[in-house]
Amino acid sequence: MPPPRSRSRSRSVRRPPAARPRAAATPRASAARPTALDDRFFRQIVAGMRNGVLAIFRDGRLALINDEAYRIFGLARQPGDLGRPFAEVLRDQADIVRVLSSVFDLTTLPNRAELRLKGSQRVIGYTLSLVRDEAEQVTGAALFFKDLTRVEQIEERERLRDRLAAVGEMAAAIAHEVKNPLAGIEVMAGVLRRQMDDASEAHTVLGDIITEAKMANAIVQEVLEFVRPIRLQVDRTTIGAAVDAAVTFAENKSRRGEVAVEVSVPPNLPDLHADYYQLTQLFTNLLTNAFEALGGQGRVRIAARAVHLDHGAPDAAPREAVVVEIADDGPGMSAELIDRVFNPFFTTKPQGSGLGLAIVRKIVDAHDGRIDLESAPGRGTTVRVTLPVTGDDHDVHQ
Repeated sequence: MPPPRSRSRSRSVRRPPAARPRAAATPRASAARPTALDDRFFRQIVAGMRNGVLAIFRDGRLALINDEAYRIFGLARQPGDLGRPFAEVLRDQADIVRVLSSVFDLTTLPNRAELRLKGSQRVIGYTLSLVRDEAEQVTGAALFFKDLTRVEQIEERERLRDRLAAVGEMAAAIAHEVKNPLAGIEVMAGVLRRQMDDASEAHTVLGDIITEAKMANAIVQEVLEFVRPIRLQVDRTTIGAAVDAAVTFAENKSRRGEVAVEVSVPPNLPDLHADYYQLTQLFTNLLTNAFEALGGQGRVRIAARAVHLDHGAPDAAPREAVVVEIADDGPGMSAELIDRVFNPFFTTKPQGSGLGLAIVRKIVDAHDGRIDLESAPGRGTTVRVTLPVTGDDHDVHQ
């Protein structure tokens, strides 16, 4: 009988449970913890936007500003801008500082509002919004804005055209009807004066009638010129030649007296594709106004320089232009007058037609240019005319 087998006693070894695969992060969890890559991507989106974007923290520190905002505000990017008080970074933009300073106190935030920046005369359309955290607590504010300067110029030009269209036909008809009787009065008064004794009182009265008739006829002619459409005869035009001719014409139209005229027009300025005769009239009217404001005493300075125009499109190349400034040291004007001087038929002169500066603006608009006026009582007046070297449309008609 075989011996019994010995039974070996085996111990059971408890193995540690296999590690379970880690569950993938849920979308909500990943959204709550943005990575550095996500943050960089979002900042790149803001940096590349074609609108200006600016954000501040609740305590007034600058949180974000993109390149388009720097461009519109005319600021140079500094390494330490972020984190600084926004009022310091934007110290030259008082209007923007005012808007942002009140954002946390407003019950209704502006949406699609417009603002003209006093420093640069740019027009922006902007929207304000509050920034809130997960607990719905306000942590900051954001300003989104777009440069509307070019749009505003086009709309203003269209408004001017609408006004002219409304009164143009009526003014032309009236002017033609008045012109004929005035010519008759002048001719008949001349005939009567030649029949009178030079020493008689009637001879003097008839002379006054002829003078007044000529003055009225000149005003009628100016009205006809104003309502008549401008047809530009575009050619290569030198600013220096137009300015020199305008000085001569202005001296013939208005008494210059002892007014000193200083002309500083560099010879290397680019030629304009413009109407030489229209530009000559433009500068003649401006110089005539300056001579009349000075009353025979003072100084007028005419200066020109080349610039590059930025029309608000970040991906568009700047346009080459020439700026001509006509500055006098006369009595200046109030802000109320500045807002009205380019309006048709507005004048402060007892015998003026109120069309000289209106015609100036019409010529500037026809050349796709811009005119700005700076003045203050007792501080003289500066008129700045900006003319592109090449206009948008050379077959202009206004």
